[in-house]
Amino acid sequence: MQATQPAFFKQGPKPLTRLLIFSTLSIVLMVGDAHYAMLGRLREQVSFVLYPFQWLATAPFAALHSARDFFTRQTELIAENRKLNDALLTARAKAMQLDAVAAENAQLRALSEHRRTTSRPSQLAEILYNGRDPFSAKLIVDSGEQRGTRPGKIVVDTSGVVGQVVRVQPLTAEVRLISDRNHVVPVMVQRSQLRTVVYGMGAGHPLEVRYLPPNADIKVGDTLITSGLDGLYAPGLPVAKVARIERQAGSPFPRIEAQALAGIGQHRFLLILDNPAAPAPYPDASAVAAKRAP
Repeated sequence: MQATQPAFFKQGPKPLTRLLIFSTLSIVLMVGDAHYAMLGRLREQVSFVLYPFQWLATAPFAALHSARDFFTRQTELIAENRKLNDALLTARAKAMQLDAVAAENAQLRALSEHRRTTSRPSQLAEILYNGRDPFSAKLIVDSGEQRGTRPGKIVVDTSGVVGQVVRVQPLTAEVRLISDRNHVVPVMVQRSQLRTVVYGMGAGHPLEVRYLPPNADIKVGDTLITSGLDGLYAPGLPVAKVARIERQAGSPFPRIEAQALAGIGQHRFLLILDNPAAPAPYPDASAVAAKRAP
């Protein structure tokens, strides 16, 4: 029995005929488009219609490429920022070192000028560290017996008296500051020539002038200089400036506080002055009596 083909499966032209028809049509369209732009308008409309589909097809790849570029750029920016921060910290550290060196050089120049202008021989000493006792005000300097440092020598800076050498080792010396508790310095008021004594009250505290009568000729702002009466401190060295005078009704003596002129705790280098010339000895009482006898 011969199979019959349904009507909706009717065959069209033969394949060879269709190939020739479509080939001819393609050639005609290409030639016409190349010479007469026959398909330009159609191409624009088709591309406009197909653009959303093209965008949807390429959007994931574009997003992936953008994300990759973003994270790559972020990584580069983070690395560059880290390098810049390191460079900034290094520059700041060098700047602080330069500032410290400049301040140190300025102090050394001031000390050298002070050493040149002072009439007493002196030697430069560098502060090594503070004393071990937290309740005392002492410093350790790098000038000991080998450099001629002896107990009793006075230590100063460019502004005034810092303290006194109290103990000497072969390579180092211990300096007791004028702010050390109960350290006594004989002074006088530069303006009125009033002689008195300055006492240390401990590290971080002002100096104190004690046992002056209420009517003593001393004012806030007066400069106190060494009187030289103890034979240790040479006369005329700046010590302190009167900062406060408090007269209390129930006390026989006013409370007088003074601020040290020296930059205690602010310097790295100091000057150690040679001891002043020994004063004349006290006269012997028997010898004086013998001279007075007829």
